[in-house]
This record gives sequence, structure tokens and C-alpha cells, in this order.
Amino acid sequence: MIDINKAVIAKMKKGEETFEILVDCDKALEFKEGKATLDDALATEDVFKNVKQGEHASENEMEKLFGTQDKRKIAEEIIKHGEIQLTAEYKAKVKEQKKKRIIDMIHRNAIDPKTNLPHPTKRIELALQEAKVHIDEFKKAKDQIQEIVKQISSILPLKFETREIQIRIPAEYASKSYGTLKRMGKLLKDEWQNDGSLLAMLEIPAGLQEELESELNSLTHGNVEVEILNRR
Repeated sequence: MIDINKAVIAKMKKGEETFEILVDCDKALEFKEGKATLDDALATEDVFKNVKQGEHASENEMEKLFGTQDKRKIAEEIIKHGEIQLTAEYKAKVKEQKKKRIIDMIHRNAIDPKTNLPHPTKRIELALQEAKVHIDEFKKAKDQIQEIVKQISSILPLKFETREIQIRIPAEYASKSYGTLKRMGKLLKDEWQNDGSLLAMLEIPAGLQEELESELNSLTHGNVEVEILNRR
């Protein structure tokens, strides 16, 4: 169990009553996802009606509303189905993770229309800072990226483009390169030639082409042919 002075409140409403416990914010959220134990999450096994006033829940109330007086079972239900108070540190961590996800999505899916190459991630990060973009830590990255792109478009020209590319890989490298093709894009066609070489057509976000070519060049020692067939 953690230091009670570093704990936050997790609470749950049952009927007309509210029940509260003290938990470690990070560990309680991990427990909710099955990644930590209950002992990791709890600061104390006490169940309260009001933590701040030090008012404990009665055994009769717990039995009536939870069907048990087992405080550990009640704590487990509160963590899994109740509301966990989030610390400022946790919110900051989630926001940073969300920012990195948004930057990666822009880097992979958009290109600089002047060069037809993806913007470096650092340049995208600086554009977010310059535009004073607000990132909502509770909103999915994909649900806020459209608005964020609007905010930074005057600072960082962006073009979202999907490409269909044809790839020819010699026989000696074809099998070990196949997994890379499937992982990095949508495989539209794969034709194994009589000489054992692979002719494939792949649909990918434009921003990923450079990364794909780099990986294929590494796998084939530069013996790969890549041709753009279509842009949209």
C-alpha cells in the first residue's frame, strides 16, 4: 500500500449514498485495466462516506448497498466502476502522450506540399507550440486532429495524401520483406513472379513512403524498385 499522504479519492454512488476510498492514482487506473494488484492501488482498506471529514461507512450501509461487508471487495468495485480523482501529474502525462500521438499522426499521414516529403516531428511540435494549440487529454487523438490541423495550417503547410505504390523485390529478399509491406500499408496486390521475385501494390499514407523505402532498402541492400502509381 502507498503513503496515505500521496493518495487521491476514488468514489462511487450507490443508491442515495456515496462511498469513498483512498488510492494511488496511477496504480488504481492500472488496476482498472488489469495491470496492477489491489494492494498496489490501495492506500488504506477503509471505506468512507466522506474521506475529508473522516466519516466511515457503516457495515449496515455496505451490506445493504454492496451485498457484502468485505472492504476489499467494495474497494475493488469502487475502483472498477467508480470515479478516480486524477492528479495534476497524471493529467500532464496523459496530455504529453496524446500530443506525441497527434504529432505522429500528422507526420505519418501528411506531407509538405512544396517538397512532397513528411514534416519532421520536431517541426510539427514547434508549430503546435507557436499556434498555442490546446490538446484535450480526455479526447481521442483522432477526434481532435482535424481542428488542430486547421490551427497550425498557416504556420505549417500540410497536405494529406494517400498513395498507391508498386514495389518490386528480388527473390532473395521477397519473403523477409513481405511482413514489412503488410505492416506499413494496405496490400492491394501481391504477385509472386516465376523467378521468385515479388511484385506488390501497396496503399499507404504519403508521409510513410520515406520510412517504407528506408526499411525496404535496408532489408534488400538497396535492391528494391518503388514507383508511385496514384495519388489522392
